[in-house]
This record gives sequence, C-alpha cells and structure tokens, in this order.
Amino acid sequence: MKKIGILGSTGSIGTQTLDIVRANPELLQVEVLAAGRNVDLMEKQAREFSPKLAVMWEEKAYEELKTRLTDTSIRVCRGMEGLIEASTYPTVEMLVTAVVGMIGIRPTIAAMKAGKDIALANKETLVTAGHIIMPLAKEAGVSVLPVDSEHSAIFQSLQGNRQNRIHKILLTASGGPFRGRTTEQLQNVRVEDALKHPNWTMGRKITIDSATLVNKGLEVMEAKWLFNVDYDQIQVVVHPQSVVHSMVEYEDGAVMAQLGTPDMKLPIQYALFYPDRKPLAGERLDFYRLGQLTFEAPDTDTFRALKLAVNAGRTGGTMPTVFNAANEMAVSLFLQKKISFLKITDIIEACMERHTPVPDPDVEEILSAEQETYAHIREMAL
Repeated sequence: MKKIGILGSTGSIGTQTLDIVRANPELLQVEVLAAGRNVDLMEKQAREFSPKLAVMWEEKAYEELKTRLTDTSIRVCRGMEGLIEASTYPTVEMLVTAVVGMIGIRPTIAAMKAGKDIALANKETLVTAGHIIMPLAKEAGVSVLPVDSEHSAIFQSLQGNRQNRIHKILLTASGGPFRGRTTEQLQNVRVEDALKHPNWTMGRKITIDSATLVNKGLEVMEAKWLFNVDYDQIQVVVHPQSVVHSMVEYEDGAVMAQLGTPDMKLPIQYALFYPDRKPLAGERLDFYRLGQLTFEAPDTDTFRALKLAVNAGRTGGTMPTVFNAANEMAVSLFLQKKISFLKITDIIEACMERHTPVPDPDVEEILSAEQETYAHIREMAL
C-alpha cells in the first residue's frame, strides 16, 4: 500500500489521480489533500477518501471547509503553512504536485527534504528553480518522476538505456487549436476559441498555454533539468495527432518513442507505480484506424512565445521566472477578456526585455522576481 498526498486535488491532474486511486484501492491510500478554492469538490473528495489532512489555499475557502468537515476527524489547514505541512506529513511516501503556479516551489522543497518522492505535475517548480530542485533530489535520495505526458514519454523511453548517451530529445507538441494560422488570423481570437484544444482535456490556464505554445516552452525548460541535457539537445516537433508523446534519439541514431492515446491517466499512473506497470482501463491505439502520423516544425514566427522561452532558459538565473510570471498574469488577463490573445506574448517579451537577471537565485530571489514582474505588468498601459 503506497500512501500519497495530492497538492491540487480539485484540478485536472488531481481529479484524475483520484480516479486512479479509486481503481486501485488495495494499492493506494490518500493521506493528504490540498486545493485552492473549490470547497464543494474538496468536501466530496475528503468525505470519499478520508485523508488525515485537508488544506485550502484561500482563507475564505479554509473557513468554509473547516465548518463543513466538523463531523469528521479530518484536520483542516490553510495557506502556505498548510501546504508545507501536507507536503511533509509523516505517513506520505509520494507527493503528487499538481498545483498551478510557483506556489509549488516551497512545498516541493520541503517534501524532498522530508524524504518524499515527487510525482511532478507542477512544471513551474523546475522552470524557475530547477537548479535548486534537481541537486536537492540527489542529495536527499528522492525520486522526481514526471507526470507531464511528454516528460513521462521521455522518461519511459530512457528505461533500459540509462547507460547510453542522449543525442537529442524530440519533444512533441500538438500545435494547439491555432496550428497553421498566421499572426493576422490570430488578431481577433476569442477566449472560447483558445480553450478548444483539439486533443487534450486540461485546465483553462494550461489550455491557453498550449494555444500560445508557451506550454511547450515551459516543457523545454523542464526537460533540460529533468534529463540533464543542453538546450541544443532539445527539439520541438509538432505532431497534430498527439499519439507519439515524445522521443529520445541516442548517439547511434536509434530513436525510442512512447505512443498512446491522449490520456493523462497513463503518465500519472506510471509515476505512481514506477517501475511497475498496472492495468489501466481506457481506449487503446488502433493503428489500422489511425492510418498515419505526421510531423512538422513549429512556427516560431507566429508563435513567438516558444522562442522566448528557449531564450529565457538559455539566459538562466531569474529570467525563466520572469517568463513564467509574465505569462501567468497575461493569461489571467486574457481569460478575463481584458487583453487580446496576441498580447500575451507581447507582455512576456516586454517583461523579459526590462529584466536584469539574477544568476543562480535562491528561493527568495525567485519569488521576488515573480512579484516584480507582476508589478511591472500592472504598470503597463494595457
């Protein structure tokens, strides 16, 4: 029986993780749950899975959940203090980090120091603090297992080949809902259009990131740290069918790939049970029906965010934090219909141009760069 904690239990990754727990009650037990503001869903989860601890990020949500769960033995906590307590809870063996944003950094570090393995779905942690996280994982003797479908595919393609040198990582991208469109055609894109991903069902923020290719840029930065490669060794390949989830090319030219239907439960379950594979219900690939797989280069002139992300990663220091923070706030403004779709990338670029990166930043400097970026956007004439 593996005992787990889930940060972000009411989000897309969190709810699918709990689906896996439901299917494997004899193998998985939920010890702690944490979420942001969705009290209704958290209450249902808490009553179904009976965790020892439930955490709400927002104060009002905490107060309401605490009142609702007075008839149970579940302890309710709040804020960053609660997240860190959940992350270091004594009986938790593996922590699924599925929160959105940089609030995941401190809890992840705390969990690793407490000896917890990490099933990583919070990409901002590695994007902004990879230089801290990966050395700490080695020092603490804990595993960081990727949950993103692309990074899980790379990780799976490395199994049995760890002793061989990677020549190149081929990171696949669906291209999002606007693949093939020009800048002019994106001028009047609506929020509703950007939220219609052709293959994947995800949260609103990550769906917009997929539409701008920001998500792929973040994944490039994440892959650099997860697999200890240089940026020159990472190539983004647009693959509209989302069947090949990513590939690894070795120095002899052999390419290993992981294929499957676009279903996040597979990478989540692989991380939870690694190195074992367990039965998983769901659709299987039918190659007769599939017919063909296609691949193409990304259009980084129209979707400039991918190029900006790679530049941020190469610059290093606090620049990836600025890229990430600028995007988070810009996406929020777009979802509120306060800016246009193309303005998201413009805001990221403006913030990067203004920033003087701090090399090798500690956590405080990373979080300070985040706040400075938010302040800069608030000063902009949008």
